[in-house]
Amino acid sequence: MLKRKIISQLEEWKNNHSHEALLIKGARQVGKTTIVRAFAKDNYTHFVEINFEKDPQAQEAFSGARDTQTIISRLSAMGYGPFVPGMTLVFFDEIQSCPNARTAIKFLAEDGRFDYIESGSLLGINYGEVSSFPVGYESQIQMFPLDFEEWLWANNVSEDAIAQIRAAYEGHKPLDDFMHEQLMKHYRAFLIVGGMPKVVATYLSNPDFSQTLRQQRLIIDSYRLDIAKYAGKDKARAKRFFDAIPAELSKSHKRFILSDLEKTGNMQKYGESAQWLEDAGVALFCYNTHALNLPFEQYENRNLFKVYLLDTGLLCAMWGDKIQWQVLNGEIDINEGALTENFVAVELNKHGHTLHYYDRKSRNELDFLIREDKKVTIVEVKSSNNCEQHAALDNVLDEQSEFVERSIVLNKKQYKQVDDITYLPLYMAMWL
Repeated sequence: MLKRKIISQLEEWKNNHSHEALLIKGARQVGKTTIVRAFAKDNYTHFVEINFEKDPQAQEAFSGARDTQTIISRLSAMGYGPFVPGMTLVFFDEIQSCPNARTAIKFLAEDGRFDYIESGSLLGINYGEVSSFPVGYESQIQMFPLDFEEWLWANNVSEDAIAQIRAAYEGHKPLDDFMHEQLMKHYRAFLIVGGMPKVVATYLSNPDFSQTLRQQRLIIDSYRLDIAKYAGKDKARAKRFFDAIPAELSKSHKRFILSDLEKTGNMQKYGESAQWLEDAGVALFCYNTHALNLPFEQYENRNLFKVYLLDTGLLCAMWGDKIQWQVLNGEIDINEGALTENFVAVELNKHGHTLHYYDRKSRNELDFLIREDKKVTIVEVKSSNNCEQHAALDNVLDEQSEFVERSIVLNKKQYKQVDDITYLPLYMAMWL
């Protein structure tokens, strides 16, 4: 099984929770079920897994039941178990398909005899008809595809080597050239494979990349099916929006233009679809802010935004089956620029940053703004070799440097400090 950081969060929950269930949210195929099974194997004597999509009859066990004993007895009658107090983890998978189970978590957790983990697609969790949410009886964490550090683990890069990378980042110094070149190879491979666990496992076990691409396309198709299942009356627009992400991101300004979807496209028509895809975690929205001030949300314009896909490998697959070889060979074109920016957006999102870009009256556009030490850090992304050409960043620093904590240019080259600007290799986005 692939090593995942979320295991430490599950262990912390087990050691510290006080009769709270744990809800693991995340888009489909990010590895939620696999990680819970592995966690249960290492931490519990008994494990009861109930998948409400694979066993719709299990949903009936929660119908009209408002006490733990009734539900456990019904599940036992169906063959689930054994339920041994203090030694059993009960796993409700695809809980979005059983809103009554989500409602029941309050008294199940309060009962205290068993531990409960829930898991499901954000698509259904956010939009399912739950009559009463278990506030105070449920902790929540979000799971993402593998980040770049987890990718290095999967590719047998040692902890010592990763510690050297971190030391170079924190010590403000370059790596040796050989290590840098090896990491850039890993970075380019990560761009085209991405971090969906099944895709990564396929890539690592099979030299035929067509099999990796097949897995990516199966995931994309599953997202389209989820859109049809959960988006209701907005499903046609949500699907159109989802399918347009690669084309919109490929444009030079990368901003998502709703009128590109249809001549009369605007937020009134597509606002709910946009919000739906954002809530689902499939699309990452980066909103415009017109000031280098905190909080970003106070100065953002939600009518102006860029949209990234949750995974660069899926983005490549949506573009087609030729870009992969171009990326591996280091060929530069507008798609690689978009792909590079998508990689940074995904890494920032996985590490808890909200996504904002700066643009004031179509001047001095900056790729990302993040919060550090109560100040703003600017993150510019360069996929080409001319990483020291950044007129917009220079202008902003000349005019508003007092608001800026750090100015970072992520690029293909080694670490370098020039005046107030830090140049970092792209893979070090994993430390921001």
